[in-house]
Amino acid sequence: MSESNIAFLFPGQGSQKVGMLAAAYEQYEAVRDTFAEAAEALGYDMWDLIQNGEQDALNLTETTQPVLLTSSIALWRAWQAEGGARPALMAGHSLGEFSALVAAGSLGFADAVRLVRQRGQFMQTAVPVGEGAMAAIIGVDDAVINDACAAVDGVVAAVNFNSPGQVVIAGHTAAVDAAIAKLKEAGAKRAMPLPVSAPFHTELMKPAGERLAEVLAEITIAAPEVPVVHNVHAQTESDPEKIRALLVEQIYSPVQWTRCVQTMVDAGVERVVECGPGKVLSGLNRRIDKSLTSFSLEEPDSLASTLAELA
Repeated sequence: MSESNIAFLFPGQGSQKVGMLAAAYEQYEAVRDTFAEAAEALGYDMWDLIQNGEQDALNLTETTQPVLLTSSIALWRAWQAEGGARPALMAGHSLGEFSALVAAGSLGFADAVRLVRQRGQFMQTAVPVGEGAMAAIIGVDDAVINDACAAVDGVVAAVNFNSPGQVVIAGHTAAVDAAIAKLKEAGAKRAMPLPVSAPFHTELMKPAGERLAEVLAEITIAAPEVPVVHNVHAQTESDPEKIRALLVEQIYSPVQWTRCVQTMVDAGVERVVECGPGKVLSGLNRRIDKSLTSFSLEEPDSLASTLAELA
């Protein structure tokens, strides 16, 4: 049964940590089966890496992306197996959009887990290490950020509109550093480089988009069974070919996360479930619209309490 005021949100890179989902793996057969399916698709034991590997290895984007997609889908399947309600809408932050499309029945899981590993490889190699950077800017208006980026030499732009007053910029390292300096002068509460190795969601990612398009052309995409709000334009899309194009465009376009959440609120969503490790998106929800009630599924206790609340 679909619940008209519930949305599911799927996290992006940054939510991964060694040891995550250990209790859920122990409790839910659906979680164990999902990681086994991922291991078969990728040819390595992802679960062992998550539990016993090094954080640095987990943070490599070609590893992070399939790890987070698998973790999110494992929890989604556990939710389904426990009789959880089907949401009215879904969305995912950057990489999380692929998780949302798998959960919505638009992408096959094995295809998607291989696809996002390649997406990570393409994104990492699009710009040589050291030549690109990202930074979080907190406490200034979007217009001030856009003006600061436009005033420096080189490529730098706002790429993640995460919540009002919280935006990520990215581009050439020198340009990002120059924009940080301008934004500190303009009154930013914080302007800090992020520990990432490439300038995601900028025009510098267009070579990665071209390579992703070639791979996506060989993958079956179906109309989603649950509408997914897309990062690029904060709207839903039912045409598989338009979804294919949006997934390519997303890699070099800003993530319009604030608008995505507002689209859901405008559609009547009151309760949102973060389906994946961590609570990053729940924190952003509070900044975007305080009327939203957020839930998470990472731990068996939180999954059980969310089931009880949303029954």
